[in-house]
Amino acid sequence: MTIMNLDPAPGVAALQSWGPRASALFNNETGVDKVLSEMLHRIDPHWDQFPPMNPLWHAILAFITSVILIIASTGNGMVIYIFTTTKTLKTPSNLFIVNLALSDFLIITTMSPPVVVNTYYETWIFGPLACDIYACCGSLFGCVSIWSMTMIAFDRYNVIVKGIAAKPLTNGGALLRILGIWLFSLAWTITPLFGWGKYAPEGNMCVCGTDYLDKSWVHRSYIILYSFAYYFMPLFLIIYSYWFIIQAVSAHEKAMREQAKKMNVASLRSSDQANTSAECKLAKVALMTISLWFMAWTPYLIINFAGIFKTERISPLATIWGSVFAKANAIYNPIVYDISHPKYRAALYARFPALACQPSADESGSVASSGTAVQEEKPSA
Repeated sequence: MTIMNLDPAPGVAALQSWGPRASALFNNETGVDKVLSEMLHRIDPHWDQFPPMNPLWHAILAFITSVILIIASTGNGMVIYIFTTTKTLKTPSNLFIVNLALSDFLIITTMSPPVVVNTYYETWIFGPLACDIYACCGSLFGCVSIWSMTMIAFDRYNVIVKGIAAKPLTNGGALLRILGIWLFSLAWTITPLFGWGKYAPEGNMCVCGTDYLDKSWVHRSYIILYSFAYYFMPLFLIIYSYWFIIQAVSAHEKAMREQAKKMNVASLRSSDQANTSAECKLAKVALMTISLWFMAWTPYLIINFAGIFKTERISPLATIWGSVFAKANAIYNPIVYDISHPKYRAALYARFPALACQPSADESGSVASSGTAVQEEKPSA
């Protein structure tokens, strides 16, 4: 008579030998098990199918978030301090840069500490109200940053492309636009608190954001229109602005070369730094600006659209990267918009010599950063 083998199946034994992570899977544990009871009604059933994340990922998230917090808060804090205390930098156009630095500073200082604390407990521990406030603030500051970058691009377009035909920007006009950015962003980000859209913990359970798993059209329509207002439209306007800026600078450079030939001189410029043309410099800045913007916000767009359209199965681990890439935006914005500004570099060197490279004596401006160099270099008729 054959005796049935009652030993655990080889596959099960192998899983058990892998340690606590596989043991959790074997025991049907999920990443929702540690969620506080008062938060359970906010958790979509989608997350019940996933086992708990490896604690190592929580540690990595805490470490990356802490590094971003230190670098971004220092960088943007310096930008705010220098631009608001240096007389030569107090221009209407630079108010948009200050507003960008302020929103980046706020998003990183308000969003990062709760994430670090939650990763220790591996779940959101502050309750439903704090979840709504956290998500609303993150969305608000992120939206302000996006439209501040858009307004910077459009201001450069207005100065360089329209030239003397453009209406000069005043401090009042810049402040009015900044107020409009904040009010427009606030209107979009508080609506989930009143029923259109919804905030909920994301799959890693350590952060809260828009609920992209609710399939009702009330919430789907919010995410679709929200994505149009804060992704597609700003991206289109930034690309549109830099496209015509590059064309205008290219035409100006061509006109200067033709004028130089007529005058039988090599160049009308007092110095051609490394023989690099202004349009090439500007093209690099534009490409970097658009690429970094795309890299920062596209992961969140993909996650949100994958959720509402069921195109892919979203895992808790995937939700970490959307948060990390968006927060990292606060690190390189000061580099793109501020360190590339010659007058900012000069002020930074004067205040903190150890943190900046002193600009060369003949470096008077940058087409990409000041938005006025093209007008200054135009030959008289």
